[in-house]
Amino acid sequence: MNKIGNHTAISEVSTLLVLRHSNNSIGIVQGIENNGNLIDFQPDRSKVDTVLRIDSLENSFMDFYSDFYHQLKDPSEYSFFKVREFEVHDTAIDLQEYIDCLSEVERQDLKAVEVSIEAVNAIRNKKAIENEPSVLKKGFSNGSLTSNSSSQYRYQIEDVPWDTMAELGLDRETLEEIGALDALLKGYKTPMLIPVLFNDGEVVSQIDARLQLRIDDDGELIVKVHRVCKKVDFRKKFKGHKFTKEDRVSLLNSGNMGRVVDLIDSVSGEIIPSLISLDRLTNELISLRMEFVRIPDLLCGVRLDLEQKQVLREGKALFIENMLSKKGTLFSATVQFNADRQWVEFMFENKFRNSGFSEGNHSEREVPSHFRGVKLRRWQIEKLKARETAYIKGLESRKGKSYQGYISFDKTIGRIVFSFKNPRKK
Repeated sequence: MNKIGNHTAISEVSTLLVLRHSNNSIGIVQGIENNGNLIDFQPDRSKVDTVLRIDSLENSFMDFYSDFYHQLKDPSEYSFFKVREFEVHDTAIDLQEYIDCLSEVERQDLKAVEVSIEAVNAIRNKKAIENEPSVLKKGFSNGSLTSNSSSQYRYQIEDVPWDTMAELGLDRETLEEIGALDALLKGYKTPMLIPVLFNDGEVVSQIDARLQLRIDDDGELIVKVHRVCKKVDFRKKFKGHKFTKEDRVSLLNSGNMGRVVDLIDSVSGEIIPSLISLDRLTNELISLRMEFVRIPDLLCGVRLDLEQKQVLREGKALFIENMLSKKGTLFSATVQFNADRQWVEFMFENKFRNSGFSEGNHSEREVPSHFRGVKLRRWQIEKLKARETAYIKGLESRKGKSYQGYISFDKTIGRIVFSFKNPRKK
């Protein structure tokens, strides 16, 4: 068995949970066999001493994960989650129960808390990416949707405005490789942030955004770009609503404001009772009219009474006991209606996002070791940790042209932001 080197952390030790797509089972990773097969085991406290132990510091973890990922025979068969070693047993059990009750929308959003595939792709060899099997190979045949899969999609592959995608620096192959095309065709937002080209009229730069296919007022299929906001300015009114301190805390902690408020339509002036949620990847505020809020009668085997449905309809969190997973096990969880997803979500996701699952969800002290495929030098990382601006060169656009600029680490979103001009220079 290949142990992938010694990566025991000096401070906090992490490990990996794996989701096997073939049977939707969660396992705790032990290592990789010489033939590239993954070795993992079901949650068992007697085996926790045999888990894979990884230095949780960003640069050490990414170096490890790149080696680990390349040694797998078929990495597309798995999804991995980073978690602290001392929590691995209980988190594995909770995550399995969560996955057993996922809706289609929530399954797409689960990608947001995986170890970032984009970060991995940035440091992988291009040839390896080209040889990776398409994530849509079961849904496509000779360039078109098969009869077995076409019913799952809201839009057809030939209807996608590929000219607009090209302007964004994207094509079908790229969207397949990063696992975004499937979600787009189903009408969902891309489950991850995607680097796209942005033309402000003066210069073309690269930004991170979520994409979604939408029908506009003229009946045309367009690409809606949801840009990443550095942070939400709660001082400004949102469609006429002034946020209270409690509103801000709720949105930042759970992603949902938790109450019904009156919003004003900017065109008609109509007052619209609505719920408000936060897109956790873009920091974009999303509102949903109350007439579109649908609460299910049955949730994982539990029939909701009128009082429970009213609590959820008002946007409040509700703890439900003795729900039944698809595997027949009982579990309890807090649920809340999310205006962005337009459905009831399990709040368990917030638990493991805050526990270090997401590679893109850095805490204030965690600065990534790579940016857009370029490994940062020690002095650059130190500057970013000190909240200073660092100069970077050797970046490469999708068309193969090199460029350079300035980077800084925004602790409010846990991401490195880029600028062609030095933001500290007047």
